[in-house]
Amino acid sequence: METVESAVPLHRLQVPALQQLPFAMGSFDAVGPLSRASFPHRHTFYEIVFVTSGRGAHVLDLSRWELRPPHLCFVIPGQVHYWENATDLHGRVILFTEDFLLDHPGDRDLLRGLGERPWFSPTGDDVSAFARLIADMEREYRTGQSGFASVLRAYLHVLVVRASRLTGPVPPRPDPAGRPALVTQEFVRLLARPGPEVWAVRSCAARIGVSVGYLNEAVKQTTGRTPGQLVRQVRTHEAKRLLVRTELTVRQVAAEVGFDDPAYFCRFFRRETGLSPGAFRRGSGAMHHDYRVGSLAHPELPS
Repeated sequence: METVESAVPLHRLQVPALQQLPFAMGSFDAVGPLSRASFPHRHTFYEIVFVTSGRGAHVLDLSRWELRPPHLCFVIPGQVHYWENATDLHGRVILFTEDFLLDHPGDRDLLRGLGERPWFSPTGDDVSAFARLIADMEREYRTGQSGFASVLRAYLHVLVVRASRLTGPVPPRPDPAGRPALVTQEFVRLLARPGPEVWAVRSCAARIGVSVGYLNEAVKQTTGRTPGQLVRQVRTHEAKRLLVRTELTVRQVAAEVGFDDPAYFCRFFRRETGLSPGAFRRGSGAMHHDYRVGSLAHPELPS
């Protein structure tokens, strides 16, 4: 993993030269110290963690999860996370970019759903089933025999699907062959990369190559919400992350999420959350140290 300097450190995936795959896995020790980083950071890639032993907590976005292994954890690109007072941390870490989902593009939607409830505690037969599957993946990854990339993708697909079953039935997805659904998927991918270029619906429409009117129709038809509503959701959640996980001033947070006027940002934030930025920071700061609260993860992915 490589760190890119920002308000919250951004890690990009680096893999062994011999593999040349946007995929890596191994123990915490094998993956490296960033796999158990104790400071808030985020990734441009997905991370799946299977924790088999350890003490402490894993903080993910606005939630704090006590370690009571075994755990299966999903971190999607853009989520801010870190390990708090973690000791004797053991298990397996799986890292991959969206490019690795080539064979099973529908897994993107499943992973985003898993990212909204990222911390699972499998029991009974599920524990041994996940352990065997992950061990088979690692064996395939280490041996690197002919066709191992497609086998890894298949194993990953099985892992994601089985994990999604722990959350209950998966809601029906829009027909991926329909143009409105394809445009909406591209819009969501853009929103996954927080930055000035996606804070305006018009610039998103231009990047996708459609009119603002068509983008509005497509997104509303597919999601039931307008592009503007989704943009506001992304900006609000990014602001929440920065308020809780950094020591940036409110003025600096406002600038990070594209507001030149801090006063306007405060009005925007209060309208979206019912709280001022300062009140949200004070309340969340006390909350996340006490007990686990519901995850507020959304599919915001950095570039």
